[in-house]
Amino acid sequence: MKELLEKIKELQDKIKDTWQKLDLDKTKAEKKALEYEMAQPDFWNDQNKAKQKSKKLDEFNEELERWQGISKELNDLANMVEESIKESDNSIKPEAEKKYSELQSQFDKLEFHVMLSGEHDQSNAIVAIHSGTGGVDAQDWSAMLLRMYLRFTEKRGWVVKVLDKSMGTEAGIKSVTIQVEGRYAYGYLKSEAGVHRLVRISPFDAEKMRHTSFALVEVLPELDDTVEVKIKDDDIRVDTFMSSGHGGQSVNTTYSAVRIVHQPTGITVSCQNERSQLQNKETAMKILKSKLHQLYVDEKTEEKEKLRGEYQEAAWGNQARSYVLHPYKMVKDHRTKYETNEVNKVLDGELDEFIESYLKEGIK
Repeated sequence: MKELLEKIKELQDKIKDTWQKLDLDKTKAEKKALEYEMAQPDFWNDQNKAKQKSKKLDEFNEELERWQGISKELNDLANMVEESIKESDNSIKPEAEKKYSELQSQFDKLEFHVMLSGEHDQSNAIVAIHSGTGGVDAQDWSAMLLRMYLRFTEKRGWVVKVLDKSMGTEAGIKSVTIQVEGRYAYGYLKSEAGVHRLVRISPFDAEKMRHTSFALVEVLPELDDTVEVKIKDDDIRVDTFMSSGHGGQSVNTTYSAVRIVHQPTGITVSCQNERSQLQNKETAMKILKSKLHQLYVDEKTEEKEKLRGEYQEAAWGNQARSYVLHPYKMVKDHRTKYETNEVNKVLDGELDEFIESYLKEGIK
């Protein structure tokens, strides 16, 4: 029993250490401030912001309850084992060992969040998928990737909004941009950024030949107001056009869709999901802000890697992941070397193993 008590105390120390690494005291303070804000009589005047903050409070409560819950259960177990040692009663040993194993397993799952302690890991994510080489197959492949990510986010209860979509001429999509709202959304999805390659027998080829298709996935954190990115009015060009997506009766009758071009960098973003031109412009500016911030981060990283002799150009040849459906079945991440032959599960949103291996490798 003494050995079990030592294990319990060791696990208690790990939980305290992880609590500090995740800065959960800060989360508690943010939760308290949010509760105070929600108690104000004018809180629901802005319905959209109020809903977002309510969801954020739910996420805070869920995370804190998980950690406080395991801490309490572990303390109760430690007290029970200490009492049995004093009374020289070993009858609870099987039950206590089983409970300890359960709590250890819970901690192992919770500890995963330590790998999600980057600057923007807790933020919402903006995910863009662009079809590449491969014609209609590449456009179909982009649609398959979108479905994969929608399944993945659905299983986590995250909220997804399609901001912009350009449909393929025959099938699939040319490009799509989605916003993923959920705690740690960017931390999880950042592993998906890069070129994804598909090898299969093309359903669009009458001769049933094997085709290789490519799609580029961009993943950006949705920046909050604390991150300052200066965008000069003279540096952007705003174009409006008729929306082709969802948005009510005004769709395809008014120029509500917005395209913004940042002329110094050539970065182009667009949004057509919202009902009004003003809302679409605000959303597009958010995406542009995130892209410019990421561009700045990437440039700094490239400078450091060049100095260390590690820089490698981000070209189509540098695939992040390959999905092979013929002549064999395999999905392989070229950065971590993790692979599996359960292709259907992966395409159905089972990405946890790939994400975990990516985070464990500490890839930037």
